[in-house]
Amino acid sequence: MAGTKLGLDEAYRFARGETVTSNSGQQAALKRPLDFLVVADHSENLGLAQGLEASNPELLKSSLGQQLHDLLKAGKGREAFYLLVQWMAKGSEALVSNDAYLTSVWEMNNAVAERYNNPGTFTSLIGYEWTSQPGGGNLHRVVIFRDDKALTDRILPFSAFDSEDVEDLWAFMAAYESQLGGRVLAIPHNGNLSSGTMFLPQHQKSRMAIDADYARMRQRFEPITEVTQAKGTGETHPLLSPEDEFANFNIVDNSNLGGIKPTTPEMIPYEYAREALRRGLQLEQELGVNPFKFGLIGSTDSHSSLPSTAEDNWWGKSPALEPSPERWKDVLIKSSKDASLDLTALQLGASGLAGVWASGNSRTALWDAMARKEVFGTSGTRLTARVYGGYDYTGEEINSADWAKSACAKGVPMGGDLMAAAEGQVPSFLIQARKDPDGANLDRIQIVKGWLDASGQTHEQVFDVSWSDADQRTRGADGKVPSVGSSVNVREATYTNTIGATNLTAHWTDPSFDPSQKAFYYVRVLEIPTPTWLAYDRKNFNLYDEMPDKAPYTSQERAYTSPIWYNPA
Repeated sequence: MAGTKLGLDEAYRFARGETVTSNSGQQAALKRPLDFLVVADHSENLGLAQGLEASNPELLKSSLGQQLHDLLKAGKGREAFYLLVQWMAKGSEALVSNDAYLTSVWEMNNAVAERYNNPGTFTSLIGYEWTSQPGGGNLHRVVIFRDDKALTDRILPFSAFDSEDVEDLWAFMAAYESQLGGRVLAIPHNGNLSSGTMFLPQHQKSRMAIDADYARMRQRFEPITEVTQAKGTGETHPLLSPEDEFANFNIVDNSNLGGIKPTTPEMIPYEYAREALRRGLQLEQELGVNPFKFGLIGSTDSHSSLPSTAEDNWWGKSPALEPSPERWKDVLIKSSKDASLDLTALQLGASGLAGVWASGNSRTALWDAMARKEVFGTSGTRLTARVYGGYDYTGEEINSADWAKSACAKGVPMGGDLMAAAEGQVPSFLIQARKDPDGANLDRIQIVKGWLDASGQTHEQVFDVSWSDADQRTRGADGKVPSVGSSVNVREATYTNTIGATNLTAHWTDPSFDPSQKAFYYVRVLEIPTPTWLAYDRKNFNLYDEMPDKAPYTSQERAYTSPIWYNPA
């Protein structure tokens, strides 16, 4: 609607590494193909843009459908998109479509996914996006099926028009599994745009505190959470982690998704993953179940059929953000209230990707790995990260060719649980990170630990556990490793791998382990600084006199693994 001319076929072809003609008429291709993709159209008015383009009479029966159609045909696609976003805050009042039209679109989407699914080489997962955003607060979930078209054709996607309450979505998912025998999971995204509701421990309808049943359903159907994408990174926030010098990465915190309500400091604790992981320890103590026991991924959330994340080859979040001298000025979501609530191009990152440690490249293998949280997310780089936790590691395992097999035999992978330590036992972690073959060297490996003390309070600490150029960088008295420096020439948008390391490994033992305390541990891997897409645009289009001096022209791309939890009982 906002200018996207490409469809599902182009999205799959682009992801598989083919060259396609972009929405703006440019030749677009990835540097390397992706291994898997889900094209997740919004279940609310599924296939709306295609139907309006074709002047489908079913869609023109509603006044909103007619308005959107007229704007689109008048060449005002962006205005139509803004209008729809504003109406989405009104719930089912934004309904334009009907079941007959939805069924035809859903079955067509599934058929296209089947056509491009090639297990072992490229997997097309079947899914859709549930787009709940009451009052403009983003509660979106990407729903992914383990199954193929033969099963998914037997349902219609549950939409926010059916209910904006996530518990009703889980009930729909439970019914799908019990009645049809399939498997399905949901992935929350953009908690940073949720007006403090994504990880709020309250029932949506009653506003009462959540109970054990809620916690069990959330843990069952939401095993992973997206922590980074173009519209912001949701790992943590400087207000929540003031001691973490790397917390201020791709933060978007001026408004909710609808551009309706400004974000306040009181909302932030309920919008970010690390804080939710900490709160999950408290809730598990109280309820017996941890509702926020999730793994971490990234995703593109592309709305242009061109899923890309390389800073020097970013095809944008939407068609207006395809490479051009004008795209840095774009407003992705324009507020109807105040320009300070706009989501602008200057706030966007070329992020992110999901890494999955699966037994094979197929729907079932990928889905199973996601369900067991053996995943990691990156800000768009293709570095890889893997961690195991256990009590019996010597550290020699990490040096073997098949180190993961040895590590798994003595411990648990990311997403797993360490049971209560025997007397004298202390958990240790084996970690390996490898650079993106086409990207930057690595700066450091960190472990982020969160724990629950005897008084019921949670805490966090970030440990540097392995770093490059160790002969020149010594840990300080504050326990922190100095900056890796920078090889970036900001004006020329270049960098060199003259600093950093191609691979880093670690065998780390928790120096502050208390066997009576619940805890989680996840790994964060940082690359050396590199130019952002804004720096490449400024160079490529000679925009030195136009683009602002204080735009984010460099960043340290990164990866986050799923946690490993320690359970004292």
